[in-house]
Amino acid sequence: MSHPFDAAELAASYANKSPQDILKLAFEHFGDELWLSFSGAEDVVLVDMAWKLNKNVKVFSLDTGRLHPETYRFIDQVREHYGISIDLLSPDAAALEPFVKAKGLYSFYKDGHGECCGIRKTAPLRRKLATVKAWATGQRRDQSPGTRSQVAVVELDTAFSTADNALYKFNPLAQMSSEDIWAYIRMLELPYNSLHERGFISIGCEPCTRPVLPNQHEREGRWWWEEATQKECGLHAGNLITKA
Repeated sequence: MSHPFDAAELAASYANKSPQDILKLAFEHFGDELWLSFSGAEDVVLVDMAWKLNKNVKVFSLDTGRLHPETYRFIDQVREHYGISIDLLSPDAAALEPFVKAKGLYSFYKDGHGECCGIRKTAPLRRKLATVKAWATGQRRDQSPGTRSQVAVVELDTAFSTADNALYKFNPLAQMSSEDIWAYIRMLELPYNSLHERGFISIGCEPCTRPVLPNQHEREGRWWWEEATQKECGLHAGNLITKA
């Protein structure tokens, strides 16, 4: 890694740069200490761009234990397509088992997704990010007007930084639209999750994801029983912190 840099200053200077330029910046500063978060949906574009810059790119994905079978198959398809390893992060059984025993498998429909996501997503992610200096995500501003409209291309990750580790977060696809993403996927014939062919746009855990209707925003297919302003999971909790 090169010397520390000013995330706010770089966010401004790279605000209108291409995703590839933002990824080049990330690799230049962090090299092999940069990890990509792959969610098993449209993040294949991020993986493709990064892999073309660095064949040894490091990728992880959260295996919550509740993903669709199609998502598991897609993760393996991407692994084989690029010839890369994908670290699958699982929940801590010591936390998950008593939670399920006490509240069952669908408590989030009654009391919100926060506790379940905390165990299945946030805790495993926190364990991972405690060991790295920077990570890159496939977040886009058009994904969620309620929480992602102000996503910066580079930021200090206030949700997962610690006193001992200043964690930097890159969002190279922030300015891309869903239309841009799918034009890229089709043009290069990239693999994609087959659930997209059945009306799913934003894909997460099976119980918390459903297809959207015509003219519905993609985020309406996630946690549809909750307020739109709270529709973030463990990966990007910082978006809610920023808005508070």
